[in-house]
Amino acid sequence: MDSQILPTEPSAADPRGAVAIITNLRGELLLHLRDDLDGVAWPGHWSLLGGGCDPGESPAEAIVRELDEEAGLAVDSLAELFETPDAHGSGQIITFFVGSWDGDETALPLAEGVKLQFFAPEHLPVLTIPPFIRDGIHRYLAAQPGA
Repeated sequence: MDSQILPTEPSAADPRGAVAIITNLRGELLLHLRDDLDGVAWPGHWSLLGGGCDPGESPAEAIVRELDEEAGLAVDSLAELFETPDAHGSGQIITFFVGSWDGDETALPLAEGVKLQFFAPEHLPVLTIPPFIRDGIHRYLAAQPGA
C-alpha cells in the first residue's frame, strides 16, 4: 500500500496569533517598534501590530482586541489575507489581516512597544523586521495592483 505524506493543516490546538498590515492613503505601512526586553518575541524589531489569541478567541477577534489594547486603534473593514508560521519567535500560526487608517500615528496611545511609525514600502529593506513579518508584507505588496 502506498502511503502519502500530506502537508499538515494547523489544528485548533496550535498556538495562534494575528497581525494587521495597516496602510494609509499614501500607501505607507504602519509598523510597531517592539520593546527590547527579555521575554518579548522579536525584541527591538519593527513589526506589525498584533499578538496572540486568548483561549477560545479567533484570530479575527484577537486582531481587533490587540489593535485596541496596543494602540487604541479601531480599523474598519479588516480583511483576512493568509496564515504563516512564526517558526523562530512565538511558534504561533499567525493570521495576517489588512486594513486602512489615515490618522496621525504619533497621537495614538501606545501601550506596548517603543514607537509606531508609517513607512513607505521602499524604506522597509533597511529596517530590522522579523523574517515571517517581512515575508508577509512582501506577499501582500506583491499582490497589489501595479506591483
